[in-house]
Amino acid sequence: MESFFSFLSLKATFLLIFLVNFSEGHKHYRNKEGGDGVQPLSKILIHKTVNAIHEKASVHASPLLLGTTGKDYEWVTVNVVGPNPSANDWLGVFSPAKFNASTCPFTEDYYEPYLCTAPIKYKYANHSNANYNKTGKNTLYFRLINQRADFAFALFSGGLSSPKLVAISNAIVFANPKAPLYPRLALGKHWDEMTVTWTSGYDISEAVPFVEWGFAGEAQTRSPAGTLTFPRGSMCDEPARTVGWRDPGFFHTSFLKNLWPNSKYTYKLGHRLNTGSYIWSKTYNFTSSPYPGQDSLQKVIIFGDMGKAERDGSNEYADYQPGALLTTDALIKDLDNIDIVFHIGDMPYANGYISQWDQFTSQVEPIASAVPYMVASGNHERDTPNTGGFYDTNDSGGECGVPAETMFFVPAENRAKFWYQTDYGMFHFCIADTEHDWREGSEQYRFIEKCLAAADRNKQPWLIFAAHRVLGYSSNSWYGQEGQFSEPMGRDDMQKLWQKYKVDIAFYGHVHNYERICPIYQNQCVNSEISHYSGTVNGTIHVVVGGGGSHLSDFSTLKTVWSVYQDLDFGYTKLTAFNHSSLLFEYMKSSDGKVYDSFTISRDYRDVLACVHDGCEPTTLAT
Repeated sequence: MESFFSFLSLKATFLLIFLVNFSEGHKHYRNKEGGDGVQPLSKILIHKTVNAIHEKASVHASPLLLGTTGKDYEWVTVNVVGPNPSANDWLGVFSPAKFNASTCPFTEDYYEPYLCTAPIKYKYANHSNANYNKTGKNTLYFRLINQRADFAFALFSGGLSSPKLVAISNAIVFANPKAPLYPRLALGKHWDEMTVTWTSGYDISEAVPFVEWGFAGEAQTRSPAGTLTFPRGSMCDEPARTVGWRDPGFFHTSFLKNLWPNSKYTYKLGHRLNTGSYIWSKTYNFTSSPYPGQDSLQKVIIFGDMGKAERDGSNEYADYQPGALLTTDALIKDLDNIDIVFHIGDMPYANGYISQWDQFTSQVEPIASAVPYMVASGNHERDTPNTGGFYDTNDSGGECGVPAETMFFVPAENRAKFWYQTDYGMFHFCIADTEHDWREGSEQYRFIEKCLAAADRNKQPWLIFAAHRVLGYSSNSWYGQEGQFSEPMGRDDMQKLWQKYKVDIAFYGHVHNYERICPIYQNQCVNSEISHYSGTVNGTIHVVVGGGGSHLSDFSTLKTVWSVYQDLDFGYTKLTAFNHSSLLFEYMKSSDGKVYDSFTISRDYRDVLACVHDGCEPTTLAT
């Protein structure tokens, strides 16, 4: 590896990185407020790179060996010397470190000079030091996570649109790049089951994955894990198939069964190598689910569209996901008061740059390793033209749902069809997949009705519907321009089910703001209360909670009659079930974790059974 970089420094090899720009990878053109909404990596026109290796330019990274104390991240110091400094100079992080065209695999999709790979992150060379433009010297700090390969830093002049390769650093690497990392809990298909999914560099031909778990201080159990991955060929379009591709590693899922309700367990991830030795993760903790219908305090977090952000400030010039870390850190701070999280679509906004999924799982690891982190499919996970989705755009950058459905477990019958139901104590959740057809007569419509009908409201009084796109109501500006204030055809068929089965609250993302809608049916508010609802369930409350972190979306200047509360800020919602007849809803801003909107619901079982318009069971006078 070192000889490779020496080879370059002697200018004996002409390195041409022939990539391609996919600035259209993020085509969610309607969400441009607070940032341009374009994946920062797609702005680099690497296909225009020319060799400009300069003998007086240098880049040096340290330490050479990362993670020696067991951490899965490390701060790296990079010293840069640019002989002809400019404000347009930038430094890219490449992994694997050997990223020249000779390492690119040949397939029928590639022609010389072959397409290769985009950097995983970058900063301008004058980051935090404008004097670089005069002196040509700067020290930059990058936070790297363990991503199963070594790293190198490359200095470019000419800006993002006409990059010229000036210098390449030494390689650096984590002590164990294949280590098991970033556990993600999720509810299984049964109430007494928890699943653990994690990422590693170990294929089953090299090591056997498992989870060691049990009550703290007692004998531990070992449960085997299945292993999945996905190849480049499973990506449906560019950039995921081309410049955005990076080996994703291996994903292992173990099912921890026969759990006692509301009990605290410890667990750690393990791999038994073919040599007989073991590789271990650190130890984590989780609390098992309550028995369905159990009368105890239960706290649920729901939000969408969080995205990822870099704690070292890289890539963030574009203001891509400005609130992602605010929301993440707010949840981490309040983790002792959270039982389960629902992230309802648009997770990292990788948009075909596969390296960003590692960044996202690392970001949410403090949350997802401690409580079930349930996810839903959004347009930035699934949408790719001509791949069977309901929308014919390339919002996923060619991922067509593969990374999301492989890296996160959901208790769906078919994870490629990301709809599922799950129970948590007194809650019954029906999670829809808006990137597939939901209209009456469709496979998903039949599932949604079956899911809603399955709720035993005596045991689980709180019936929650959630989906990524707004199938109900939103006062967002672009929905207003389209004339319906929701996804076209969204509530045409769905509202019949919400009313028939008396859904308490419906949650949506996609629109990057917060809005609460009155209890509503057929465009009419059916309850004039604002802060407390009681008695018969005669309409569903709709909540838009897409302000998880991505650039914000403006509200329409038209005033909708159903809107109760609006907030153009980053935030998330929390449901607290005190018992079978009392529920608290809260909306918190991510910036301070304080409550800015709330309401309560109080009712008895007979209020759910009560006959309401279009929601009455048939009756007979027969005796």
